[in-house]
Amino acid sequence: MILVFEIDGSTGLLDNIYYLFQSNLKMPYIADFHTHSHYSYATSKHSNLVGLCNWGKIKGIQLLGTGDFTHPGWLSELKENLIDEGNGFFKLKSNLVPGIETLKKIDLRFILTAEISCIYKKNEQTKKSHHVLVVPDFQSALNINYKLAKIGNLASDGRPILKLSARNLLEILLESAPDGFLIPAHIWTPWFSIFGSRSGYDSIFDCFEDLSDQIFCLETGLSADPEMIRHISALDQYTLLSNSDCHSPENLGREANIIFSDFNYWSLKKTIQFSDVKNHIHTIEFFPEEGKYYLTGHRKCDFQQKPEVNPNPSDICPVCHKSLTKGVLNRVIELSDRKKPVFNEFERFYSLVPLKEILSEITGVGPRTKTVEKIYNQLIHNFGSEFTILLNFPIEDLRKNDFEIVAEAIHRMRQGKAIKTAGFDGLYGTVKLFSQNEIYKIRSGKF
Repeated sequence: MILVFEIDGSTGLLDNIYYLFQSNLKMPYIADFHTHSHYSYATSKHSNLVGLCNWGKIKGIQLLGTGDFTHPGWLSELKENLIDEGNGFFKLKSNLVPGIETLKKIDLRFILTAEISCIYKKNEQTKKSHHVLVVPDFQSALNINYKLAKIGNLASDGRPILKLSARNLLEILLESAPDGFLIPAHIWTPWFSIFGSRSGYDSIFDCFEDLSDQIFCLETGLSADPEMIRHISALDQYTLLSNSDCHSPENLGREANIIFSDFNYWSLKKTIQFSDVKNHIHTIEFFPEEGKYYLTGHRKCDFQQKPEVNPNPSDICPVCHKSLTKGVLNRVIELSDRKKPVFNEFERFYSLVPLKEILSEITGVGPRTKTVEKIYNQLIHNFGSEFTILLNFPIEDLRKNDFEIVAEAIHRMRQGKAIKTAGFDGLYGTVKLFSQNEIYKIRSGKF
């Protein structure tokens, strides 16, 4: 069965750009739960509390996962530099808070989180999955660490690899931190996820067995969005969350959550479990085509398969005859039982392009070049956080302040008008907001 994923204007777009900020419901806050510290493999040296706080404010995030509380070095830093507010959230000691004049109104808090890589064998089959643990206090973290340290070396990596089933990890969490909860991470990644094509699982029950009823949320991952996932009726009961999984603070918020609830741990957990008109969650998403596992393919041979072209995709690369990496889109289609998505009553999602990527497209230089940095800093200084600019700053006000091209790009992004080249087999895709001809006109001053 071939599914055609269509956005009809009422899903995946901001129907009313001011709704989030002017409704008479609870004032929303933005949260990113899945992060990593400098103790995790392949992370930035700036992935410390000050760096995370600084970039969290720049992005417009109010609640940020600490990541890596299982690592003894990072846990020590957390205990030394965070103040427990008694509501399950933590604030950075005042002498460490970065001084960003235009973003002082963003009162950022932390929540204790960690990611575990579970690898084990069952019935001679290797099972692999990643999971994010969320807890309300240091004692809970210490209780978990005490038990996990008996299984593997927690100091080896901020995201430890443990010979432990996902079911048993969940049991340890429930016994050690009864108020904690587990988020299955990036659920479609081919390796290390509960629905990945090579993870060894096909359902929540396959993964968590008799404790499956303790799972109430799932992380979409960069290569999927709710539009895709809601083709699968078996996942209707789960709240969808989106997080950055950032290994550098600059990538915070590339996916995130808009939380409508009171600002405390227990209200947050209840909202994730039970949505209603006043307490619910929207998500901020990558365009899934930009994710690096969206399509089936083989990067080395520059070969990719599109479901609409290959309704019965092969598992073998026709160029080198080695195995293909099955893409998320194909995997979703494999498990789907609907032709059209069915959304939960209160969920919405908004597909965004990071601001530096927009500026990079306009200028023709890399997103981390001095040229892009200068324009980016000017925008943040003039108009506030990145999410403010991308989500709700009036387009006409951007135009009036000599940012006509940026305004046009953001307008197109909000409308879902993007030119997408899909990623595959570990290679990120691209999302463009202007045609090549338009870019030529922009750079020659004729647009």
